[in-house]
Amino acid sequence: MTPILTQAIGFVAVAAFILSYQIKSNRWLFLLQIVGLALFCLQFFLLDAFSGCLSLAVNMLRNALMLKYNDWRWVRWRGCPVIIALLFTVILVLTWNGPVSLLAYTASVSSTFVYWTNSPRNIRLVNLTCASPCWLIYDIIVHSWGGLLSEAITIVSILISIFRFGWKGLEHDSVNCVRKCSKTH
Repeated sequence: MTPILTQAIGFVAVAAFILSYQIKSNRWLFLLQIVGLALFCLQFFLLDAFSGCLSLAVNMLRNALMLKYNDWRWVRWRGCPVIIALLFTVILVLTWNGPVSLLAYTASVSSTFVYWTNSPRNIRLVNLTCASPCWLIYDIIVHSWGGLLSEAITIVSILISIFRFGWKGLEHDSVNCVRKCSKTH
């Protein structure tokens, strides 16, 4: 595949991530991020950035599980993020390419544990202060220009969502309210 097409895949993924943080619902945030993760996973594979590629593949699985957080009791089990973190550790060992591999690992593990809080506010905070900065540096090192743009925009987008919804307004997921309200009518 040509370098231009490889980079284009990353830029297409950017749109999914921009939109994901402008939606208040965790459900849609996770769904849109799965699409973006799949595209970035492909791009990292084409860039021979296997730590990032496999970490993103597990992130896709994690986000798919998060879509069922309210439906499947076992997904809410506190051991789930630990098991997923162990998968990231195996990936880290198997794809070790020096300290750059720690960036994908740190970003993935930190976001995994915060996703199990099911708090839109905490998810945005950890992504703003840890996960996105780690991915941003990783993208620079592996030459994923779409990834670099995505993380820079994600940081700005998170800040905008905080401004739009307010810090307190991000504490509760609107999907949970809709489900509870629709069951009572």
